Amino acid sequence: MHPQYTTIYLVGQDQVFTIDSGEDMERYRWMLRGYLAATEHAEVAISGVSHHHRDHTGNLRWLRDEFKAEVYIPTAAEPLLSDALPETGVHHLKDEATIEVSGEVKLQMMLTPGHSVDSVCYYLEDEGVLFTGDTILGASTTTITDLAAYMQTLARLKALPNLKVICPGHGPLIYDPYDIIDDYIRRREVREQEIVDLLAQGPDLTSWAMVEKLYAAVDKRLWRAADRVVQTHLRKLIDEGKVNASPGVARTSPTPEDAAAEEEHQRREEIIRQADEYRAQMARQALLRQEMGASAEWLEPPHYSLTH
Repeated sequence: MHPQYTTIYLVGQDQVFTIDSGEDMERYRWMLRGYLAATEHAEVAISGVSHHHRDHTGNLRWLRDEFKAEVYIPTAAEPLLSDALPETGVHHLKDEATIEVSGEVKLQMMLTPGHSVDSVCYYLEDEGVLFTGDTILGASTTTITDLAAYMQTLARLKALPNLKVICPGHGPLIYDPYDIIDDYIRRREVREQEIVDLLAQGPDLTSWAMVEKLYAAVDKRLWRAADRVVQTHLRKLIDEGKVNASPGVARTSPTPEDAAAEEEHQRREEIIRQADEYRAQMARQALLRQEMGASAEWLEPPHYSLTH
């Protein structure tokens, strides 16, 4: 969906507030631990989240263990993060809550649903800096779960005073924020009209048939995500009374072919897991041989002395 890393933003001085904590991978923990100490001369005092997706919240427990950091989350995120949260130090934030950070910095947290039900942004109004997580991205548009809520979110962000730069969860910083927000709104309006025009042509279409027509020039690996976008447009149009939908018939149980394919998938995953384990063992053995030196090759290694 996005080739860039997940970005972690540091706000404040000395005892900083992190917006997101990255994936559960060592390179993110190295940045939060080694880079902060060596380059910024800072530690994490508070960790906030932009939403519950694990590429943004993978190190919340680690931050609590490593720095005793307090964890701030929107209330809607808690049931979605239950297995990622530390046992202590978790605080809930309400809409427009103010977070005071070292260095006399004040951040306003804003509920901005649309990408996910628990998406939030953080606004540093004095400097005109908006941290958007996945609500607005730096190199592409974002995926949406609730379009009606998302359009309200975009309108709210467009109304912010003094907005100068958007710091997204993925991709480069955005220095023309109002133009980008307008472009996001326009893209959704254009896509919605395209869907209405397709339906006006008849006959009735599935969301996937719409994807095949509307996203024909897009990499097919993104079509599943595109289908979710089309469906959120359709839900909005249904709620507005502009579109009707047949109930459809859900697949309640897998076919024998599906069950066999899933069994084969699990078998292959187990083989891959074992291969990864063997690879790790071989790497450890190779390192051990290096550390053993000559004893890896000799029962009694040669001894050397100067010729007299």
